[in-house]
Amino acid sequence: MESTVPTTRIETLLVANRGEIARRVIRTCRDLGITTVAVYSDADATAPHVDEADLAVRLPGTAPADTYLRADLLVAAARATGADALHPGYGFLSESAAFAADVLAAGVTWIGPSPEAISRMGAKIEAKRLLAEEGLPVLRRHDPHEVTEELLPVLVKASAGGGGRGIRVVTELAGLERAVASAGAEAAAAFGDPAVFCERYVRHGRHVEVQVLADTHGTVWTLGERDCSVQRRHQKIIEETPAPGLHDRLRTDLAAAATRTARSVGYVGTGTVEFLVEPDGAFWILEMNTRLQVEHPVTECVTGLDLVAWQVRVAEGARLPADAPALRGHAVEARLYAEDPAAGWRPSPGALFALDVPGVRAEFAPLPEPGVRLDAGVRGGAQITTSYDPMLAKVIAWAPDRGEAIRRLAATLRRTRLHGVTTNRDLLVRILTSQEFTDAELHTGFLDGPVLADLARPLADAAATRLSALAAALADAEANRERAEIWADVPSGWRNLPSQPQVKGYRDTTDTDIEVRYRHTRAGLRVENHPGIILAEASPRRVVLIEDGVRRAFDVTAYQDLTCVDSGLGAVRLVPLDRFPDPAARLDPGTLLAPMPGTVRRVVVAAGDTVEFGQPLLWMEAMKMEHRVTAPVAGVVSVLEVGPGAQVEAGAVLAVVDPRP
Repeated sequence: MESTVPTTRIETLLVANRGEIARRVIRTCRDLGITTVAVYSDADATAPHVDEADLAVRLPGTAPADTYLRADLLVAAARATGADALHPGYGFLSESAAFAADVLAAGVTWIGPSPEAISRMGAKIEAKRLLAEEGLPVLRRHDPHEVTEELLPVLVKASAGGGGRGIRVVTELAGLERAVASAGAEAAAAFGDPAVFCERYVRHGRHVEVQVLADTHGTVWTLGERDCSVQRRHQKIIEETPAPGLHDRLRTDLAAAATRTARSVGYVGTGTVEFLVEPDGAFWILEMNTRLQVEHPVTECVTGLDLVAWQVRVAEGARLPADAPALRGHAVEARLYAEDPAAGWRPSPGALFALDVPGVRAEFAPLPEPGVRLDAGVRGGAQITTSYDPMLAKVIAWAPDRGEAIRRLAATLRRTRLHGVTTNRDLLVRILTSQEFTDAELHTGFLDGPVLADLARPLADAAATRLSALAAALADAEANRERAEIWADVPSGWRNLPSQPQVKGYRDTTDTDIEVRYRHTRAGLRVENHPGIILAEASPRRVVLIEDGVRRAFDVTAYQDLTCVDSGLGAVRLVPLDRFPDPAARLDPGTLLAPMPGTVRRVVVAAGDTVEFGQPLLWMEAMKMEHRVTAPVAGVVSVLEVGPGAQVEAGAVLAVVDPRP
């Protein structure tokens, strides 16, 4: 698609962000012939975006407040490297009008809307007032102290930022004060602004948004709508375009409202107008994100546009063609997070040993034809820390129709090798293959209630896990045999006389212990409780078993203290058990350990307090979210080891509750 000759030419661009969005911007700049500058915290010194940029500048420290939220350091980095443009990505300072103004004052081109537009749309309280004055549909804003029983349920929302941070649902007035404090603290940590407000909470509404692209010459495009209703903790995990099940009139009305919103502030660049669509088709504008969205790849798939390239062209003064491109097919995106959905979305920091997505046709760039795209912020071998968002990657599938796109994405995720940290991969596959999702029965409460427990189950059931443990034990035996060269031609565990079986123990992700007992006989492999299994092939990395005439291959990868088994039955993570555990390592049942490294933000009990099982005792902050830590048993708090502000490592003792007799 052609544009007019730009009025300025960007030569060097600094990406004021990290992770996959930094890599995404760098990829497009490379294609455009623009020199790139990365910035990095100490935790990101070996991150991929640092290696891929032409230049890089260190931001001393680890915490966002000391690094990626320091406008002065980012502007200084642009000056030091001669950057004539700055792309803010999303999150951090991407919607800070003050930062945009500082960049422009330094003589650097800001890749985004004007500071005035950011200020009017980025501060949600002011934006609601403006949109209401324009006659656009918005939910009424309430100050927290105005909320009464009649207004419940309400949503407490941060005025600044986005990405699901600083949002709480309040169903009882008694919980309002705590929700306001929690949302404000989370917003302050993520965006530097603790301001919050309340609005009516619509149950079973759909989160639908319209992508906007506008130039400096008055042209405003809308590029279809995306459904982002499947969310956890008010943060999207699956997005798709076009939004399924909307009638044409509603699509037209949403696009018109998005266009009016953009024109009301003289918007320039990419932006997204987010709507809450009620079951009867009524809709409300939630907010306008004055930046590129995380889910922009699905729009790139169906339009064929490189939205980052157009951000740069628009900043250079180029003119959009009169008509937006026609949409083609359907695209679905899933966000892979380092977290445990079955444990209250607990973050999962640690080593990511492998991240291998099969069949990828493009990375960080529009797909040339239907297929799978990958935008990953990390590679295998990375250390996932609690300092930043837990998103590892986005996997996107594009196909001629919705059904094929869903099937392709689910199959790709199922076959992905993900070793190390716990992820939400199995949950994503279960969502994509659920009847409710395929029937487009979508709403923001999709994962609420008991449905989550069912969808969060591992793809591999108990029987599949036991078979995977057998494969792991046999692969381990083969590795031992290879190390003992004198027995290289003899199966591990073989005896010329009857003997006791070989025994190997594992613990799976549900904390279930599995004991594998097998022996090699003259008639072949004999497995206790599995008399019909035949061993067809065994090596340290691959085991093939035949059960009831069905042949299955298991790929086994052993790491220190972790064995990962991949097969068509589902991926299985196993922790090898010590045959002779140290009795001193056992903990009392009332010992409360830190589930992750992080910072203790609030403590609501004291030594001597009586507590119930599951009662909140304290809140920790990790991966830019607050996480509740609850009593492991009912009883009396006898020991309290931490207070607000304490930095703790995973496994540290936080408190001890003496169980109630």
